[in-house]
Formats: sequence, C-alpha cells, structure tokens
Amino acid sequence: MAAELEFQQKKSAIIKPSPQHENQESWQISTWAHRAWFTSGCAAVLVSLSKSVLLTAGASTISSWSWLQPTFAAFVGYVAADLATGIYHWAIDNYGGAATPIFGSQIDAFQSHHRHPSAITKRQLSNNLHIPAAFVTAVALPVNVVSGDPVLLAFAGAFAGCVMFSQQFHAWAHAPKWKLPPLVAALQDAGVILGRVQHAAHHRPPYNSNYCIVSGVWNRVLDKSKFFTAAEVVVEWVVGYQPRSWSEPNSGWTQKIQIQGIN
Repeated sequence: MAAELEFQQKKSAIIKPSPQHENQESWQISTWAHRAWFTSGCAAVLVSLSKSVLLTAGASTISSWSWLQPTFAAFVGYVAADLATGIYHWAIDNYGGAATPIFGSQIDAFQSHHRHPSAITKRQLSNNLHIPAAFVTAVALPVNVVSGDPVLLAFAGAFAGCVMFSQQFHAWAHAPKWKLPPLVAALQDAGVILGRVQHAAHHRPPYNSNYCIVSGVWNRVLDKSKFFTAAEVVVEWVVGYQPRSWSEPNSGWTQKIQIQGIN
C-alpha cells in the first residue's frame, strides 16, 4: 500500500505543470511543432536577407546604388506586408467559418479574438506565430533556392519577416504599455509597428476599419477611400455573401461586454 502511494505521488510530480505554464491554458502554450515552424520561418527570413547582403557585397562593381536597391526593396516589402495583412485580416474577419477548408481555424481564432481581445497577449511566441511561420517557410524557402537577385531576396525577406511577426505586433497592440519592453513601446510610438491607440479603433463598432497589423500605415488610406466597403459590395454582388461587419454590433463575433446594473 505504501509502495502504491509513493508511486502515485511520483506520478503526480511528473505530470505537474511547470511554474510558467500552470496559469496558462493549453491553447496558449507553444508545442514543439509550433517551435519547429517558428524556427523554420525565422531561418527562411534570415537566409533571404543574408543571401541578399552577400550577393550585393560580392558583386563585381559595388556602389552606393548597389546597396540602395535592396534597401529600398526591403522597405517596399515592409510596406507591402502591412497591406497584405490588412486584406487577409479583413477577409477572415468577414467571411467563412470554422468549417471553411484550410482557413477555418484562423477564421475561428479571429472571431474568438473579437470576443476576447486581450487573450492574444497570453499566447506564447511560437504558439502565436507558427501559422504565419509555416506560410513563410513554404513561400520564402523556394525563393531562396531559386533566386540569385539581391533585390528580390531583400523584398522577400522583409515581406516574409513582417508577415510572420505581424501577429506578435498585433498582440503587443493589445498589451498595456507598461508591460511592453521599452524598445517595443518606442517602435509603437514611432509608428514603425502597430500601436495600441490605432488598433483599438478596430475593436469598436462597426468593426470595419484598421485591419492592417504590421505598422498600420495603410489603415488611413484604405479606410478613407472605402476600399474594403467597395470590396464587400463587389463580393455581395458577385457571390451573394454579406460580410459579418454588416451585421448588428452585438452579433456573436464581436467583443463580449458585461453591463452591470446599479442597485
């Protein structure tokens, strides 16, 4: 009997969660698969940028123009990534559901995010970034293998890196400023990455603006031009689907708000 009790105590000690995990839900914790995808995504980005630098440095003739071209291409990749994340965010916010092939889990996760916005801040890094990291791995690695153009590689590396880390920029935009690393807060204040004030507008009725989540530089242009509204009208006219943003603000995909009466 004593031996059995000792065995049960040892078993409990083995499966006891570590201190950093005991207050976290399973969906917030990074698995080894998440870490593997995150590592491969980072490797793909670093290979693109490193190869661009090495090809530029190894060119037969080197001038300031030789370095200016890939540098400008990387900047274009950064700006393009903001636009791409906005279009993708708009699409999965407004169309499809959990049963949608390929994108169902992302659609369901983003709808849950609208109900519980701050939950994203509790997700560990690899857990939060493994899906965009898998996309980056699938797209950037072939470019790295095939291309010998430093300009294309600089664009691909910057675009892929910003897309992959956009979900972390998104998470930081939901965190209180005092909880952020000083460098992150400084980048937000400078407008280099998405800031809290700008993204907060996305979580207010009618929930149809400020979709871009890298720097948010495209948000004002897209919102003022009614780009997404026009796209929604076209989608409704062509395929007959209305976006979720046209529904009532208290529909199931929007943030849950408790109103307590005063006795």
